[in-house]
Amino acid sequence: MLTAEVSLYPQKTTSASQIINNSIDTLRQYDLQTQVGSMSTRLQGTDQEVWAGLQSLFYKASNQSEVNMVVTISNSAF
Repeated sequence: MLTAEVSLYPQKTTSASQIINNSIDTLRQYDLQTQVGSMSTRLQGTDQEVWAGLQSLFYKASNQSEVNMVVTISNSAF
């Protein structure tokens, strides 16, 4: 089981909140526990699901804007 805390920062856009929310919506296709906060989102699940979710989150956002994504990975629970 992995836990990831991820922060997504869209660049050069006036639609940052929309890009972040659209990207977080992509996580629903994975079997992940999520906690959405004001500055980051926590994901928990199997190794494969967490890595796939992070990749999906990044690609969804990067298709809409330049982005920076900061991730902390842990093998401990929330």
